[in-house]
Amino acid sequence: MRSIFRAATAILLFTCLSATSSFAADSAPTAADVLAAMKKAATYYHDKVAVHGGYVYFYSPDLTQRYGEGVASAEQIWVQPPGTPTVGMAYLEAYHATSDAFYLRAATETAEALIYGQLKSGGWTNCIDFDPRGERAALYRNGKGRGKNNSSLDDDQTQSAIRFLVRIDKAYDFQNKAIHEAAMTALDTLLTAQFANGAFPQSWEEPVDQSLPVRQASFPKYDWKTEGRVKNYWDMYTLNDGLAGSVAPVLVEAHQTYGDDRYLAALKKLGDFLILAQLPSPQPAWAQQYNYEMNPIWARRFEPAAVAGRESQDVIETLLLIFDVTRDEKYLEPIPTAVKYLESSLLPDGQLARYYELESNRPLYMNRNGKDYFLTYDDKDLPDHYGWKTSQKLERLKDEYRKLVSSPKSTRGRRKVSADQVKPILASLDDQGRWITTFKNEKLVGDQRFRPGDQFISSETFAKNIEALSGYLRTAH
Repeated sequence: MRSIFRAATAILLFTCLSATSSFAADSAPTAADVLAAMKKAATYYHDKVAVHGGYVYFYSPDLTQRYGEGVASAEQIWVQPPGTPTVGMAYLEAYHATSDAFYLRAATETAEALIYGQLKSGGWTNCIDFDPRGERAALYRNGKGRGKNNSSLDDDQTQSAIRFLVRIDKAYDFQNKAIHEAAMTALDTLLTAQFANGAFPQSWEEPVDQSLPVRQASFPKYDWKTEGRVKNYWDMYTLNDGLAGSVAPVLVEAHQTYGDDRYLAALKKLGDFLILAQLPSPQPAWAQQYNYEMNPIWARRFEPAAVAGRESQDVIETLLLIFDVTRDEKYLEPIPTAVKYLESSLLPDGQLARYYELESNRPLYMNRNGKDYFLTYDDKDLPDHYGWKTSQKLERLKDEYRKLVSSPKSTRGRRKVSADQVKPILASLDDQGRWITTFKNEKLVGDQRFRPGDQFISSETFAKNIEALSGYLRTAH
């Protein structure tokens, strides 16, 4: 479940290495400066970095080493952000900002890579393996794969692929048959993965059971520490790793793009589930995972049944989005009590614990003795493979709540990109068209250990920079 992207960004300091731009440091970059840098960077990424039109997270500067959620083979690309859809969306932003057909062609090749790896179940897993006998090959719709058929909503995998395909489908005015079919298939199967109460599972192979009763969340009546564990937690109601906050924008964008009210209905159902999933006092927030009885449950060995600080903030953000779209005040009702509870649960350092013990509300952690995990209230010397604490953004959430309540229509929109934001992006592009970044600290990410001073090319950095430059062209010229 843990995203390599989140783990990496927590310990990286992106360092600019070389400058080739000719613009004066005290003047605003011109459109010509920006257009030239974008084309240089995108040409390098498209011509030198892509494999079958797709991408992974990190590359060594000489491109001999590739990393997704671990080491990637020469035939593998990654779906999970910041992989292939992330880069594809950056190409699309560049196309819309410049009308240069090069970027649309690059985005189209990226879409074709995703279409190759679309599963028979309609969604995606985190990796696409173009070797039919490769270790990460799955049961693709094109018949060229084998093995598992688990469409995943973990870590924004299927969601990011759908958002990109929907956007490029629109760019083609829905006339590219392969892209349109893939987008429609993915959206149709996503709807079949929504339970009657509005929840989604972490993954699916076939439509979910629609006969399950709709219940309000409650604390388990059994000893959750020793009872009630289920192996197939991924089939049940899931909020883990920001699932609600990544599924909701898919439904919003699908409804806005295609005008199909099924997507708006699914968005409202998701909001209804989030209302149901709020636990009662004294902990009016949300868990990572629920069983069909709507009790918090365990997931992996180090993910206990508990109130979850990070997921609770994600739910609040999602409810704000759903209210912004629907203007139905019922989606705001859970928020004030949830925010008040989270504020009262802040740790001494101002962060939120990932987990709070059910009913007692004590910050709860997991440690291990060898391979065996055990519950603990002690936050010292915790395993470093998981985020046991999370930054709190409660003031921002309260501010957004106030703005939405006071505004009769949506206040969301594109943020302007300033010259001061663009200058370091242009200055750090090297003579080959690369943005090289450097690890600040040693860290194990997936199964790959990066050390201080290790340099790499980052798909996240490429995409953010291209999108920023595109935004500057739209807002400044």
